Amino acid sequence: MPSWNIHTAHAEKLLAEHGAAALGVRDENAFLFGNYVPDIYVGYLVSPISVWIDYKHTHLARKAYIPLPDYRLFRRRYIEPYERVPDIVLGAWCHLVCDHVYNACTRAYIKKVHVKPGEITRQGKQADFAAFGHTLAISRRVVLDEALVAEAASFPQYALAEEDVRAAVGAANAFIDDNREHFLTELPPLKLLTPEFFSGAFAEADRICAEGLLELANASM
Repeated sequence: MPSWNIHTAHAEKLLAEHGAAALGVRDENAFLFGNYVPDIYVGYLVSPISVWIDYKHTHLARKAYIPLPDYRLFRRRYIEPYERVPDIVLGAWCHLVCDHVYNACTRAYIKKVHVKPGEITRQGKQADFAAFGHTLAISRRVVLDEALVAEAASFPQYALAEEDVRAAVGAANAFIDDNREHFLTELPPLKLLTPEFFSGAFAEADRICAEGLLELANASM
């Protein structure tokens, strides 16, 4: 799974290259936070949390060694039926796009190089994702304000409690600080994946997010 520094880099790139208005984003802070939302109640990155929700529900994914979150289903359920889509929802959709693309690319890669799924493969993959994440120059911190708390409470898939929003904002901003402190100017030797893998996955996820957001923004005009 992409770590939060990778999700942050995707969100920052979308806003920088296309501009919030063209993407249909009104509140950039809520959009950025939305890119973390699906992971909050899974229980790995944010602690403590008031409730745990199974990954298959937060990511709309079937149980698998490398699951594929269903960003198309999320769009049909939580975006297309609404005339005004909250920015936090658009961000969450981008999160699922990125998770799907990176995981699909990982599935294809390990099959291509004949690597069997297992704990060693998982550890190598996660180490490589962590290394790649630290090569990304990210800087945008989430601001905990009343507007963010309100959007989180009305998130259509499940409401987010203020205490959990507060904890998630702290965790997200800690990723920013960690990346600054441990920034890598180049990708180190990898354990499983390749630089080409990451450049390809990043480009594909960025393309799907950009095309989807621009399409939705144009349709709402």
